[in-house]
Amino acid sequence: MEEITYKTNGVCSSAIHFTRDGDKIRNIRFDGGCNGNLKAIGILCEGMTAAEIAEKLSGNKCGFKNTSCADQLAKAVLS
Repeated sequence: MEEITYKTNGVCSSAIHFTRDGDKIRNIRFDGGCNGNLKAIGILCEGMTAAEIAEKLSGNKCGFKNTSCADQLAKAVLS
């Protein structure tokens, strides 16, 4: 298992932490941001592959921003 920290860009959350367990993504945690929503994203994406997460969350925008914490998670798991 590999613990990864991804520094976000353009969103309220400052970083995303997760574990890559083979092809599965686990233990997703965000620093900052909308606490309840980001906990829910982590729970819903638990055990998914990077490709599954990216397919579902890539391109999601937050308000007037060109990205969102969900979109940043998609980028993080593919990096």
